[in-house]
Amino acid sequence: MKKQQIICKIIIYLCLFIGCPKIFSQTSKDSITQKVADTTVFKKPEKLKFGCGFGINFVGGTNINVSPNLTYIISDKIEVGGGLQGSYAAIKNLQNTTTFGANVLGRYNPVKKLTTLLEFSELRVITKIDTPTEKSTDSYWDSALFAGAGYNITSKISVGAKYNFLYKEGRSVYTSPVIPFVNISF
Repeated sequence: MKKQQIICKIIIYLCLFIGCPKIFSQTSKDSITQKVADTTVFKKPEKLKFGCGFGINFVGGTNINVSPNLTYIISDKIEVGGGLQGSYAAIKNLQNTTTFGANVLGRYNPVKKLTTLLEFSELRVITKIDTPTEKSTDSYWDSALFAGAGYNITSKISVGAKYNFLYKEGRSVYTSPVIPFVNISF
């Protein structure tokens, strides 16, 4: 009989120990809640911003360009960075031009909705002309120094225009010294 009582007590203690761990815990629900409430999480501001400019046009031919960039945020008004550029322009059965290169840029936001920029880019230009009378390839380096301004639609999307101070008619890869831009940041 004594053995049965001891076995019953062991079974009861085991059931209580396994089924009710809070009874034996030194931490109460209130102290856990209090600790969570006292914990403050500080979110570190992002200093790097990835962006991508792009353009596409099918008027008079095909023109596609992509220019991803990475900027470092110095303050809420100033960013500096660099990026890559690539484009393809073609007039069917006549000419195609491929460009690739890099750029450095600086942006200044004097007010929340306005972005100003200064950008220098260096591009390798390869032009192929293929007509029934002429076949030629021309490759050269083209530099561009842009100053521009844009409207910030949101904190991640801006549209505007920039002016190329190094534009040379007939030699520049750009068709005009004024270039519109769209920039999206992630």
